Amino acid sequence: MNSFVIELLEEKFQEFNQPNFIPNDPICIPHSFSQKQDIEIMGFWASILAWGQRKTIINKCNELVTLMDGAPHQFITQHQSSDLKRFLNFKHRTFNATDTLYFIEWFKEYYAKYDSLEDAFARFLLDTDYTTENALIGFHQLFFSLEDYPQRTQKHIATPLRKSTCKRINMFLRWMVRKDDKGVDFGIWNRIKPAQLICPCDVHVDRVARKLGLIQRQNTDWLTALELTENLRTLDPNDPVKYDFALFGLGVEKEM
Repeated sequence: MNSFVIELLEEKFQEFNQPNFIPNDPICIPHSFSQKQDIEIMGFWASILAWGQRKTIINKCNELVTLMDGAPHQFITQHQSSDLKRFLNFKHRTFNATDTLYFIEWFKEYYAKYDSLEDAFARFLLDTDYTTENALIGFHQLFFSLEDYPQRTQKHIATPLRKSTCKRINMFLRWMVRKDDKGVDFGIWNRIKPAQLICPCDVHVDRVARKLGLIQRQNTDWLTALELTENLRTLDPNDPVKYDFALFGLGVEKEM
């Protein structure tokens, strides 16, 4: 990797990994909470709904928070069946009320048994796992383990087994796992290492990474995300996905 690319990524990582990044990004949704479970629930939901204009994504997530009375974890664990009627008109692009109600049902079942969403991913990792691939595969299977889950909802939860880049789940894991002193990512999970994370590969990241020679693969799929992350590991083997800030920022600001 040439020195120009290295210096550019370092410079833009420092520029975009700042508190002023938060208000205009979906990560602002979990940042409006202090309780771990609220951060997890709305972090997960904000990442899954993260397609389209960022302003619209943020508005739809805030709508969800309002529907849950401003207290997601409390609502998830204590709601009555009659409380669910209010979600029947919720929609964001192809994510509709059926998907919403299944998310609520799954969260309710899950948090009745476990304190943190971290276990839903970390339990599938082996000590020898180089990446979170097994965690993503296992989580997908766990998420759709409830009886009579809606088939249509599967399209919203990606898995490497379908060759998806798993952009949204990888972004959520970055939020929960990465630790630094800038205050953007939360770093509230400890059983997954930042070194195991895979770079979220959205259209902005993909375009910029190709221009910088970080992706050679013709298609954009799971192997592309692995290739990109492996190249970023040459810069920082312990925290490769920190450069997501740089690639995404360069793309959104149309600097490349």
